[in-house]
Amino acid sequence: MTTTAAQTSGPRAPRRDAAENRVALLEAAQLALRSDPDASLETIAATAGLTRRAVYGHFANRDELVNAVVVAGAERVAASITAVRGDDPLTTIALIGDVLWAQVDHVRIMAPLAVRGPLRTVTAAALQPVRSLLRDTVEAGVAAGSIRPDIDADVLARLVESTAVGVLEEASRSELTTSAGRRLVMLATLGAVGLSWQDATAVAERADTIAADTTTIRTTDEEPSHAR
Repeated sequence: MTTTAAQTSGPRAPRRDAAENRVALLEAAQLALRSDPDASLETIAATAGLTRRAVYGHFANRDELVNAVVVAGAERVAASITAVRGDDPLTTIALIGDVLWAQVDHVRIMAPLAVRGPLRTVTAAALQPVRSLLRDTVEAGVAAGSIRPDIDADVLARLVESTAVGVLEEASRSELTTSAGRRLVMLATLGAVGLSWQDATAVAERADTIAADTTTIRTTDEEPSHAR
């Protein structure tokens, strides 16, 4: 191959094993940090079946690896939540809580740290679409008269977010079951926008129906053609 050909061929794609090792490290870090937010680089590398030296081929240090895990998780959460659409603002808020719980239940220890800890800036950037959706939903609810108008919509949207994070922290302390935590995050966020517990329960039940229908539709769509 001539020098000119080498220069015009573009950068080489990473070897398959290198790409797979990076994915393995991210998955191992998520698994290790799920139970111990202070898990060492050695622990993460061992979980991935790699050496500490191998880690440095992908990440400069532990902080860079943890940062990558948090950003990937926040982007996944944002993609899932921004697809949420309820029949009205209150149902949308309940569904946002439902999807949030589904996405972070397995990392409930890490989630509050990602939002409030040293990585909150990068997490905030990844979650900006979620915050925009929540603010728009609150504004729509205030305009419709279903959400309390006595608190600024921006402030109220942040209170809803803080309430959801608070439920995750409580879930970690109390070891709430998945179903109990899911219901609590919906009721708590609806309470934050001014609903009584009775009204919040009714909205959560409507959200349950929508979530169940959505799951059924998604499962049907993903079913292999030979199984139909």
